[in-house]
Amino acid sequence: MDAQRAQEISSSTNMVTVMYNGEPIYIEHVDQDQETATIHPLNTPDIKQSVAVTSLTEE
Repeated sequence: MDAQRAQEISSSTNMVTVMYNGEPIYIEHVDQDQETATIHPLNTPDIKQSVAVTSLTEE
């Protein structure tokens, strides 16, 4: 995935399934300059991490 698409998903009101390492995640924030996203697993919102947007996949 690229930073632009991650931003579109993050801003969308529609639910889009995004995976990180085989786990469904929620994109909280996208830093387009650094091409990173702050994410958390859908079932554990307290576990946040910053990852490269290229490591995210849209299902």
